[in-house]
Amino acid sequence: MFLLEKAVVGSRRYWIWLGSLSFVILLGFLSYLRQFDYGLGLTGMSQNVTWGIYVGQFTFMVGVAASAVMVVLPYYLHDRKEFGRMTILGECLAISAVTMCLLFIFVDMGQPTRLLNVVLNAQPHSMMFWDMISLGGYLVLNVIITLVTLHAEQNGVPSPGWIRPLILLSIPWAVSIHTVTAFLYSGLPGRSFWFTALLAPRFLASAFASGPALLILLCMAMRKLTGHEVGEKALRSLAVIVTYAMTCNIFFVLMELFTTFYSQVPSLRAHFEGIYLGRPGYHSWLQPFGWGSLAMMGVALCLLLIPRTRRDPQTLTLACLLTFFSVWIDKGLILIVGGFIPSPFGALTPYVPTVPEICITAGVWAVGLLMITVLFKITRSVEAEEAMAWSAEANA
Repeated sequence: MFLLEKAVVGSRRYWIWLGSLSFVILLGFLSYLRQFDYGLGLTGMSQNVTWGIYVGQFTFMVGVAASAVMVVLPYYLHDRKEFGRMTILGECLAISAVTMCLLFIFVDMGQPTRLLNVVLNAQPHSMMFWDMISLGGYLVLNVIITLVTLHAEQNGVPSPGWIRPLILLSIPWAVSIHTVTAFLYSGLPGRSFWFTALLAPRFLASAFASGPALLILLCMAMRKLTGHEVGEKALRSLAVIVTYAMTCNIFFVLMELFTTFYSQVPSLRAHFEGIYLGRPGYHSWLQPFGWGSLAMMGVALCLLLIPRTRRDPQTLTLACLLTFFSVWIDKGLILIVGGFIPSPFGALTPYVPTVPEICITAGVWAVGLLMITVLFKITRSVEAEEAMAWSAEANA
């Protein structure tokens, strides 16, 4: 309760930002009420394309949530002290991302009561059951770790010893949530676009690139807007992690493209041709996104590989923006839509998101941004109070 009080104190700019997000959330909620009344027929989905941008955003945000391990692991396992102030921000980002994941599944279900089927009729052989367990458990772990850490900092005492095993448990758990999500798709043999053992490694590589890139952007925004500093060494170290992850991600994408076009397997080639080359009767709106994603990945990697541009704040910001949006396009749009068209029977059913669908998606994103803003605000306030207490104690 004392922590929440820190979220209701802020500047005029802070409240304008919260008000803007609240307006987008309201718009998304009203659009969802319309979808709830009319059904999923209000979206661009159909009998042949049963997953759209809702599931695409869910897939992308699972990766953002899992990426928190990239600051937790070096700080707690390798004693990299420079990640100390960034670790709690990574945990806050994970909480917001998992919440968004659950909301995207909620709106994609159509009828909320269908969520009870996953619980009441749980089947251990169902990947959806394990995805629910992994996401729910990861959310609980991050909430406990964040609350305990913030309370300890607020009281000026070290975190209790019992929290460390939970932190260590969260590291493999973070890897599991995106691995299980990949299994949801690669376990469908009828969908050749996803039917590859490389899908889980691709998911993890792209997650460990886009998530830390977003965290770097958020830390830079906090430094510019509030003066909150996580340390230049931490930002540079995290940028190196983004570089390695992006290198692996691009390597995996190139391996997929080589296997597809060299093997000439018709069912697999049809998906990639539709996305990048175009086919008669195929929806063409994905082609600019597909090529745009590849181009942004290449430019981002070039900026990250050169030490001078990686260390420069402006070019690092550009590289992180390109990394984030390239992975968002690849996983949030291309992966899901491209996997459904053509269907296993060769049907070319176009999919274009509708206005209500986009409004609902924007509303969920606004919820996530609102949570990030509030959690970061609380974290900054607690750390500022701790710094003032140390300063007063030193002066005394």
